Amino acid sequence: MDFENLIISIKKTHDILLSQTVKAVNYNLTIRNWIIGLFIVEFEQNGSDRAKYGEKLLNKLAESISIKGLSETNLKNSRQFYQTYPQIGQLLTDQLPLIENTLGAISQLSTDKSNIAKYNTAYMNDLISNISFTHFVELLKIEDSLKRQFYEKLILKTQLSVKELKRQIVSLSYERLGFSLDKNIAYDQLKSKITPQLAKDAIKSHYFFDFLGIKKPDLIEESELENSLINHLQDFILELGNGFCFEARQKRILIGDEYFFVDLVFYHRILKCHVIIELKVDSFSHSHVSQLITYLNYYKSKIMESGDNPPVGILLVTDKNNALVEYATANEKDRIFVSKYKLILPSEEELKKFIEEEINL
Repeated sequence: MDFENLIISIKKTHDILLSQTVKAVNYNLTIRNWIIGLFIVEFEQNGSDRAKYGEKLLNKLAESISIKGLSETNLKNSRQFYQTYPQIGQLLTDQLPLIENTLGAISQLSTDKSNIAKYNTAYMNDLISNISFTHFVELLKIEDSLKRQFYEKLILKTQLSVKELKRQIVSLSYERLGFSLDKNIAYDQLKSKITPQLAKDAIKSHYFFDFLGIKKPDLIEESELENSLINHLQDFILELGNGFCFEARQKRILIGDEYFFVDLVFYHRILKCHVIIELKVDSFSHSHVSQLITYLNYYKSKIMESGDNPPVGILLVTDKNNALVEYATANEKDRIFVSKYKLILPSEEELKKFIEEEINL
């Protein structure tokens, strides 16, 4: 072994073991919080002096134990964590014999039996081994168990950060994909979105750019919208989905003796193709399609390299006439996609409407 290899070996060992240490710490914190939740629930149901503390129990408990990271809010989260994921107890009896007697109380506590049936031991072990408690805190805010499981799997498959998880929840990723229909169908759709095989899998029918904070969407100009998206590029890419890599804005191309400017250009690392995005601040028009076809043909002829797949285009509009879109893109369905976007999140009624549209696509 020479000096350079010595350095590489030390660094590699450090990185691997540090990663394992962090993972172990996260795992143990998650287990600790679940057990604390169990203690609290058991006390609230069977404690000999529980009536003495009532609603002030968690506040009094936080003051008395004085452990960093176990504030009243954290204790509340721990209690909810136990109540939401009682199945974790199946893992702990063998792993933590020191608290075996305490875990025996699980059978005496009321649990959601239908919820328990949705998880197996291997899956629960995968969850607590790979998801931090900070992620679980966000998941606990989701009441619908199928919706919560969708985001669990999304974290496991894509290693979402907590910030990205919040964004996915707020931007209604679950609702837009119509995941309330069937769990197996939902998971198949989820996998296609995470690792798309076709362009249609990677492109959403609706996009939400609420992260831009635009209060008067009807007054925005295309250049202003484009600038705002670039200024919030991380959020924009997150909203687009997995695999999008930003390449250029207002990309200048020369066709004959005339210059044209492509709004936004991305490269999709999974589909291995360029994705050209044209932004419009009005409803769909068939003239938009001819413009996008021109850019796609240019990229296919002049930019596409060996190993690349043909480029695809996304036309972002505020509204669309589905029949007109159908006729205008009849021969281009595999490479041109027309999607609607909103600058503010929809109302509950609007949300229900487009969930129905998504389900019936």
